[in-house]
Amino acid sequence: MKSYRLSELTQAEVDSLKARPRVDFSSIFHTVQPIVDDVHKRGDAAVKDYTARFDKVELDEIVENVNELPHPELDAAVREAFDVAYNNIYAFHAAQKSAERIVENMKGVKCKRVARSIASVGLYVPGGTAVLPSTALMLSVPAQIAGCKTVVLATPPSRDGSICKEVLYCAKKAGVTHILKAGGAQAISAMAWGTASCPKVEKIFGPGNQYVTAAKMILQNSEAMVSIDMPAGPSEVLVIADKYASPIHIAADLLSQAEHGPDSQVVLVIAGDGVDVRSIEEEINKQCESLPRGEYASKALSHSFTVFAHDMFEAISFSNLYAPEHLIINVKDAEKWESFIENAGSVFLGQWTPESVGDYASGTNHVLPTYGYARMYGGVSLDSFLKYMTVQSLTEEGLKKLGPYVATMAEVEGLEAHKRAVTLRLHDIETREANHMSAKLAVGNLCYV
Repeated sequence: MKSYRLSELTQAEVDSLKARPRVDFSSIFHTVQPIVDDVHKRGDAAVKDYTARFDKVELDEIVENVNELPHPELDAAVREAFDVAYNNIYAFHAAQKSAERIVENMKGVKCKRVARSIASVGLYVPGGTAVLPSTALMLSVPAQIAGCKTVVLATPPSRDGSICKEVLYCAKKAGVTHILKAGGAQAISAMAWGTASCPKVEKIFGPGNQYVTAAKMILQNSEAMVSIDMPAGPSEVLVIADKYASPIHIAADLLSQAEHGPDSQVVLVIAGDGVDVRSIEEEINKQCESLPRGEYASKALSHSFTVFAHDMFEAISFSNLYAPEHLIINVKDAEKWESFIENAGSVFLGQWTPESVGDYASGTNHVLPTYGYARMYGGVSLDSFLKYMTVQSLTEEGLKKLGPYVATMAEVEGLEAHKRAVTLRLHDIETREANHMSAKLAVGNLCYV
């Protein structure tokens, strides 16, 4: 890993460190667009052809109804682990529900904001070099809490055409309705356009490789009328460590993201003096050699780097500039620095909080913004599966109070119909009140006579 001392860099050089390994999306779009178009045109047949070509699997049916599938048999310890993760994820996301509040801005003018679930959502769970049932939980649990009616989970099939049993277990537990046995751009396209067997969805969630990301980007700007969770790139972590942090722990945290793939990026920020950097480097090499996915991790480390900061303020300032997907604060009294963190997908405070707990079972969501998008995006949450409507209701008194101001503003903007929508109602109220007053006066005069 290359190393840099922040105090010796110009601002331009510091800014350059926030850049990620570049992905040439122009060439990827050129590859993905024909797949998107073909799935739109041929539907299921195209998905089957691409699955045979890319995944080497011949399928008779590409979609399974989850409630028709038998419950998979899992080892008791594995089942318990996923049950604990489900419970924690459910509890954390259920707590994100907000109570409905009515605000009476003026007497007789009431406004509120109400939530409704997105009716149909697509969840992409990668396969490839590693199965990710944890992602199935992270996406399907908030969809379940939100009350999404149609939940399509897309994941590449095994070589025999089956569904990963752990993914299926999570899908059944969290209320997934359909499983699309496909991966890559063809799976994203099938969910976005809809096919004879795959329901069309209105929003697509989940991480994936560059082809999945390209398909999501293309389709959100197409006639498919589909939205996506967020832009995403390769996985990444930034670790801030001081002299009290264990080199063993630091190395393990860096490698936990580096092993995702050769395009992952990890950054170590050394805060202050007294840190045994040589021990950290030795531990990284030692642990990397023993990893089953050590080759991936080693390639990721080749474009990762270490930064030396004068103190925690400089370290966090750099982290906010970099805006990492995962931020680990492995320093003494880590909690006191939380308020200084501005840009990060998910934060892990203290020496006993490895990034892995957030990836699996602490309860927070691991579908997070990467590539620096944490500066303007948050991770997947319950709100990601909801849409909000505003509602207002006025009484006669409310319109009498507010209406004249609205009429004035409409007149300023030259929108006469807007003005009349108010003034005609006000006229009706005034006429009725005048008639009512006349009637009362008439009755009074009769009584006087």
